[in-house]
Amino acid sequence: MRLRLGTRGSALARAQSGTVCDALAAGLGRPVELRTITTYGDTSAAPLASLGGTGVFVNALREALLAGEVDLVVHSLKDLPTAAPEGLVLAAVPAREDPRDVLVSAGGRTLGELGSGARVGTGSPRRAAQLRALGLGLRVLAVRGNVDTRLRMVSEAELDAVVLARAGLARLDRLGEVSEVLDPLLMLPAPGQGALAVECRAEDVELAARLSALLEDRASRLAVTAERALLATLEAGCSAPVGALAVLAEPDPADGAPGGAGEIYLRAVAVTPDGTQHVRRSATARVDSLDDARVLGEKLAHQMIDDGAGDLLAALHRERVP
Repeated sequence: MRLRLGTRGSALARAQSGTVCDALAAGLGRPVELRTITTYGDTSAAPLASLGGTGVFVNALREALLAGEVDLVVHSLKDLPTAAPEGLVLAAVPAREDPRDVLVSAGGRTLGELGSGARVGTGSPRRAAQLRALGLGLRVLAVRGNVDTRLRMVSEAELDAVVLARAGLARLDRLGEVSEVLDPLLMLPAPGQGALAVECRAEDVELAARLSALLEDRASRLAVTAERALLATLEAGCSAPVGALAVLAEPDPADGAPGGAGEIYLRAVAVTPDGTQHVRRSATARVDSLDDARVLGEKLAHQMIDDGAGDLLAALHRERVP
């Protein structure tokens, strides 16, 4: 029996879903077909922040899944709301791509070489805020569009540079266009960036188990669980100017720890849109389970709230609500 896999229609989304499709077809020994579903985020030209960010690339896929139009869906995990959806289960988080952001610029220049007044495009409030916080005098401009559209803005001199996720360019085999991979000390990625999320209906217990067995990467799941727990505790949506990155150290075999367990180093930042204020914290903890990873994220978020991140994000939310 053929499995139907729901995906957004962009080249990047289809490339991401295609890797899952191929892995499932090989592992299950049955055909898997891609079904394209258009989301609100794909059709609206408005800035993501004005759309609320949370769920704009996700809801239509989930609705199709719940309606039985498809059997599973693949998302960019960073687009997922942190609240668990009723009737669905996150069956697998495949091995994560490099989560860092990259710069693509005219002439292959680095951030430090662009110069004051350089026009840098991004559709992400998180990237925009961190770019402004660097104090380089960059003109940070809001842009929308797929990867090709944004790269063309640079090649046609509309912009001096754009900031994108390295993972997306890797999946499109376009890493040769990268001018600089941005150090997380300068630009922390979005929680969950570089990871995929494979969802199916909670009632499809056997399918969920097969998806987990074939696709799940324990280290990736632990890392994104910590990052998303932090985001949820801060009550910040997918489009909020919050960056987080969890790095799982290789476990010591002598410890006898279960596969994927080890020490996580989690760092995070919340920034005002103009980049003038920020709260930045980090923490390290031993994690042997998803609950451990979740607790680490929650604890770091509470430390950030104590340092003023809650007030910073609440003020931002008030500005967005008419």
